[in-house]
Amino acid sequence: MNSKTTYRCWAEIDQAALRHNAGVVRERIGAAEMLAVVKADAYGHGLIGVAKALASEAEFFGVANLEEALALRKASLAHPVIILGPALPGERATIVEREFIPTISTTAEAEAFDRIGPVAINFKIDTGMGRMGVPQDEALAAFKKVSALGSVRVHSVSTHMPVSNEDVDYTREQLVRFRKVVEQFRAEVPGDYKAHVLQSAGTLAFNENPHEIVRAGIMLYGISPLPEFQRLLKPVMTWKTQIALIRDMPAGHGISYGRTFITPREMRVATLSAGYADGYPRHLSNRDAAMLVRGKRCPLLGRVTMDLMMIDVSDVEDAAVGDEVVLMGRQGDQEISTAELAERADTITWEVITRIGSRVRRVYV
Repeated sequence: MNSKTTYRCWAEIDQAALRHNAGVVRERIGAAEMLAVVKADAYGHGLIGVAKALASEAEFFGVANLEEALALRKASLAHPVIILGPALPGERATIVEREFIPTISTTAEAEAFDRIGPVAINFKIDTGMGRMGVPQDEALAAFKKVSALGSVRVHSVSTHMPVSNEDVDYTREQLVRFRKVVEQFRAEVPGDYKAHVLQSAGTLAFNENPHEIVRAGIMLYGISPLPEFQRLLKPVMTWKTQIALIRDMPAGHGISYGRTFITPREMRVATLSAGYADGYPRHLSNRDAAMLVRGKRCPLLGRVTMDLMMIDVSDVEDAAVGDEVVLMGRQGDQEISTAELAERADTITWEVITRIGSRVRRVYV
């Protein structure tokens, strides 16, 4: 059976589009290595399915935590894995044992790993994000201490850009500062460690000096953090559901909780087998959101509920129970983009895709 007859709500993941987007990364980073960021269930696209599709494209995988790193190993993916978030104390022994690369922000973290055994680390510098990393003005002294530890080897040095899709001037100045820090490190503590700073926005707009590694995240999934580069990428996910019920509703009838929508005329109303428990944003209620049925945009009516939501199919000739409905993606010559959903829900594209629920089946095509 195909996905339409099997699943109530599903996401089709286009592996060719994933590889196309990886090729765009390659074109922009030259000889640098690619760290494919597959954290948060590969941005909602399915950790293992995406990692397998990108296995021949990436030199490293980047995850948020130990649990994700272990899932990659369980799936027999042998790439080096950099854990981009801080490790909890109870996780350190397993990280060392399984030879993952933790990210450290303090000398105390490095010393704790040193007491456990041989480990390669990613040394993070805080150049303006304020979330992780050794503060920039303390970084050299800390780096010298960490590099002197007997069981710790520095694999890489990195930082993170907080406004690369918002503030060009700050980002360029930050990149200059990071480059100078790395140059100072290499002058005073020679070694074969690599450097990485560019993520998706950086890869697209600030790739003059990519260093040795580039962290490709959301752009791999066909979503550009900078709209002017969207034309280069192919969206990877098409999110679908089915019409579960169609009813002819009279004028003046309330639709959904709160009766926030009252039918202004007779309408054909379709009930869909998906809701906010599947990750469809409840914030899209009464915000002119639409879905695609038979290539036509059909407005969302009233509030999104947990498992169901209603749309107007009055203008869709022969709409029927079982029809495929596109919540996000293309159908015919129409498209509901992730950016459109994010804008109408007053959020960001990252949140839209990472909140798609676990009961939405991922189907790799």
